[in-house]
Amino acid sequence: MIHLLINLIRILLRLIPVIVILIALYRNPGHLRLKKAGYKEKDVTVGDVRFHYAESSDTEKPVMVLLHGEMMDWFSYHRVMTALCDTYHVYVPDLPGHGKTRCPDDYEMNAGNIGSSLAKFIEEVIGRPVIICGNSAGGLLAVWLVANKPDLIRCAVLEDPPLFSSEYPAIRKTNAYRKFIISDKAVKEDNEGDFLLFWLKNTKDFYGIKFYPSQKGMLGILIMITRMLHWQKTTEIPFVTPLLSETIRGIDQYDPHFGKAFADGTWNEGFDHTEALCKITCPVLLIQADTEILEDGTLNGAMSEENAKFACSRLQDVRYIRLRAKCAVHLENPEEYLNTVKDFMKQTDSD
Repeated sequence: MIHLLINLIRILLRLIPVIVILIALYRNPGHLRLKKAGYKEKDVTVGDVRFHYAESSDTEKPVMVLLHGEMMDWFSYHRVMTALCDTYHVYVPDLPGHGKTRCPDDYEMNAGNIGSSLAKFIEEVIGRPVIICGNSAGGLLAVWLVANKPDLIRCAVLEDPPLFSSEYPAIRKTNAYRKFIISDKAVKEDNEGDFLLFWLKNTKDFYGIKFYPSQKGMLGILIMITRMLHWQKTTEIPFVTPLLSETIRGIDQYDPHFGKAFADGTWNEGFDHTEALCKITCPVLLIQADTEILEDGTLNGAMSEENAKFACSRLQDVRYIRLRAKCAVHLENPEEYLNTVKDFMKQTDSD
């Protein structure tokens, strides 16, 4: 047994240089695909927000705007962006509090304020009505935009938005609330300016998958090695799932004030989900990802089935579909996402 353990340690030690070399050479192949497809990263100041965004090249096509979920950034859409730009002129901004978008220190992280900033982005940078697609919190912002700025929106794709479940106090009975509590804790405590390692230290699970100490330790090592070898770039690590990879990339640039606003209920101030849905008249595609109610009554998912049914009952022109994924369907199940959006747009254009 001892000899077996010693041999195992020797093998691991021999693998370390190989692992380091692989990490040093690693760059997500999605970057090259997007570059070949004609995407460029840009920055523009709109109001008091300096938006960072990616944009495709053909300006004559219908415009589609993609709004990512919380704790991610624009690149989380890289698995569908190449296909979408064949048909659409695509814009993918980093939301305030995420990625390389920059806001004033006193910027209010709530739906009304962020939605207004996005509306100005559409008005001043794009200049014509758009197809809005939003995932998770990005889906909530899409709802805000369609309800409050209908002239800017042609139709909407709501990808697993936490409708009703993210309103206070309902959010306290969701699995997502646990990660928002970590954001609240990071704002109130000294996180040494490194929210990614603070999050990893304090999290117990990830989208319902429990983190064991050994897993957290290995992730921490991968993150530190990646940072040393790619110190000027965003943290992108190999050897993990696309969902975990994009979340680590997103959290590395994340402002925990965004999550704190969900934890204390201020994110939805002045934004009643039921009222907003009742105001929407344009066609809407509502996509729901995996969801379940745990034994203790906690919602593990963005919406319960009852939430989704109620949302559909309040929308005038809605198509609903359930797809397999933990939260970001476009990232975990890109082909199904693309086919679903394509079918929806065909129906919408033919109506």
